[in-house]
Amino acid sequence: MSKKVLVLGEAREGALRNVSYEAIAAAKTISGGGEVVSVLLGDSVKDLAGELVKFGADRVITVEHPHLKQYTSDGYGQAILAVIEQESPEAIVFGHTALGKDLSPKIASKLQIGLVSDVTSIEGEGDDAVYIRPIYSGKAFEKVKVKNGIQFITIRPNNIAPLVKDDSKTGDVTSLSVDITSLRTIIKEVVRKSSEGVDLSEAKVVIAGGRGVKSEEGFKPLQELANVLGGAVGASRGACDADYCDYSLQIGQTGKVVTPDLYIAAGISGAIQHLAGMSNSKIIVAINKDPEANIFKVADYGIVGDLFEVIPMLTEEFKKLKVNA
Repeated sequence: MSKKVLVLGEAREGALRNVSYEAIAAAKTISGGGEVVSVLLGDSVKDLAGELVKFGADRVITVEHPHLKQYTSDGYGQAILAVIEQESPEAIVFGHTALGKDLSPKIASKLQIGLVSDVTSIEGEGDDAVYIRPIYSGKAFEKVKVKNGIQFITIRPNNIAPLVKDDSKTGDVTSLSVDITSLRTIIKEVVRKSSEGVDLSEAKVVIAGGRGVKSEEGFKPLQELANVLGGAVGASRGACDADYCDYSLQIGQTGKVVTPDLYIAAGISGAIQHLAGMSNSKIIVAINKDPEANIFKVADYGIVGDLFEVIPMLTEEFKKLKVNA
C-alpha cells in the first residue's frame, strides 16, 4: 500500500543541507509509490523549495515566521505539528542531525507514536520497509519493522544516497500560516565560532587527529590535506581535552557520528568511544607510530609512521594527482 510521507528539510545560512535530499530518497522508498511532501521551516525559505522538488519531492510546504529564523524546539514543534495535522501522513522522515535528534522525540511524544532513530539503511519498501540502525555503539545492528501507526524515522547523514537531481521536475509549493506563540525560549543573537570548509557531519572525506598531533599547530597539516581533498577536519576526544582543538570537531560516542567515504585517522589510538563515531566509514586509513594501536583493527589500510612525515607526503601526492587529472 502506498503512503504519504512527510519529510523535514533543513536549511542553514540560506542553503539546504544535503541530509534534506537524503531524507527525500528515504521517503521515496517508504512511500511505495505514494506522495512525498517536504516541509521547510524558517523566516525566509520559500526560494529554496524548488531544489527539494528537483531532488524528488512531489510537493513542498513552507512555514515562514520570524520566530522560526533560529531553531527552537517550541517554535519548530508548533510548525511541524500544524503541517502534520493538515497533511495526515502515514510516515515522517527527519535527518538524524542536531536539530532532528532534539525535535523528533518531542514530536513523537506529542503524537504518541514510536520513533526509529539513526537509521542507516532501509530494506524493502512501502508496508514491507525494514529499518536498519546501529546499537551498542555501532557493535551490532538491529532491524526494525513498524507494524501499525505512523512510521517515524530519523536517518543518519551520508548513508542513504540522494536521488539524481532532475532540473525539469516540477511540483506545487504552498505556504502554511502558523501562529507561533508561547515560546519558552527566544533567541536574540547567535554568535558562531568562525569556521571554514565542509560541514563535518556531511563531509565525504574526514581527516581526524588525536593526541598524536601534539598541539594546536599539529592540526595544520591535517587541514591542508583536508583542503586538497575537499574534506573536513575532525578530532578525538583526547585531542579536544588537551585543548588542541575545539569540541565542535569531536568525533565519537559523546561527539559527532560521521560516515564519510574516506576517514583518515592520524595519531589516534582507537579508543572504543572514538570508534563508535567513525567505524561505519566506508574506507578507514590509520596513521600511527604504534603498530599495536587499536585503530588498526578497524582500518582498511594502515600506515605505521610519524603523521608529521606521512600527512605532508600524502598531501603532495594528492596535489600531483589533481594537477594531472
